[in-house]
Amino acid sequence: MNDNPLDPEHLAHLAERDPRLKPLTEAFAHLQHRKRPGGFPALLGLIVEQQLSVKAADTIFGRVKDGLIEVTPRSFLAHDEDALRGYGLSRPKIAYARALAEAFHTGGFDTDTLQDLSIEDAAQRLVALKGIGRWTAEVYLMFSEGRLDLFPVGDVALREAVGWLDDLPERPNEAYCAERAAVWSPYRTIAAHLLWGWYGAVKRGEMSREL
Repeated sequence: MNDNPLDPEHLAHLAERDPRLKPLTEAFAHLQHRKRPGGFPALLGLIVEQQLSVKAADTIFGRVKDGLIEVTPRSFLAHDEDALRGYGLSRPKIAYARALAEAFHTGGFDTDTLQDLSIEDAAQRLVALKGIGRWTAEVYLMFSEGRLDLFPVGDVALREAVGWLDDLPERPNEAYCAERAAVWSPYRTIAAHLLWGWYGAVKRGEMSREL
């Protein structure tokens, strides 16, 4: 994963548009804008990550990469279900990953085609793939394509942090978060990085929920 510092101009824009976010732009100005390579390996990794902790996902994907040797659609399709199960993949994830590999292998899908599409059109192309939901599509566009104006409201940590930001008594729903994030456009991805940073710091006992 390649990292670049958050852009000070983006942070200044967010602080000006939303005073509540300003303390986070100051506390987490040191964060890195995370970027991953794209293509089949990235989407396969995101399928592995679904509904797992980061540690568990990293362990399983590490086994998958070691077993495949080369993370390509052809290599994945050459492995039978028993081998893939041995790496730690569940049967549903094997089915999703096989469908993804087939789409790449047959030419039915190519991530290079996403680059010229709008965020929404690119997300819809990804969601049309079996096993790729909205969260997976948006995270791919954020991290592998560097899209700056995405806020994945399906992410529980982000919704929790939005609740802290607005002093809500409980975690807000996706509709609330989507509306709340509108003010952070065109840098909603940067706002998401700040909120993820805050969420992690609170969970590690390094910061308070009170700003």
